[in-house]
Amino acid sequence: MTSALTVHPSLPLVEQILSPWREQIGVDYEGYRNHVYRMLHCCFALVPSSDEDRHKLIIAACHHDIGIWSDHTVDYLPPSIREAVKYLNDHQLQHWQEEITLLIDLHHKIRSIKGPLAQQYPLLEIFRRSDLADFSLGMILGGVPASYMKQLKRQFPNAGLHKMLLRAAGGWFARHPLSPPPFVKW
Repeated sequence: MTSALTVHPSLPLVEQILSPWREQIGVDYEGYRNHVYRMLHCCFALVPSSDEDRHKLIIAACHHDIGIWSDHTVDYLPPSIREAVKYLNDHQLQHWQEEITLLIDLHHKIRSIKGPLAQQYPLLEIFRRSDLADFSLGMILGGVPASYMKQLKRQFPNAGLHKMLLRAAGGWFARHPLSPPPFVKW
């Protein structure tokens, strides 16, 4: 287990997973990479994590929004899951497929993840709260210390990610003004 409030400027597995996506993500690469790092550090701050948990969180974080670029869609959860499953299969980690799939599929859930699912997979709620802490620009910290979030934002700047997300979601709302985007779960 590692110290929760340590800031790791680079994590080799993150770099290994994201590097092949650099060209496809293009100008959004730094913003997405930094979002992944901020989100992961929030996860690590919220719960002591074993090496196995950290491995799962890194795989899920690297793939959680990747469908935006792999399939050029705001309905990016299915392609993000597809890419994560491909990675798991390529690395003989199929036994993590259900949990990684749920981590990605439920990371924009509005309500807390509770009950049997949360008991079976305790990382789900940590992952959801960590993404929300970063997506909300630190306005909804979900247990992440504010001073730590400020440190993360300095170490891993936004680099235009939120502007890109607003443009992408804006297109959805223009076409579907009364419907939530497909990545939102209740």
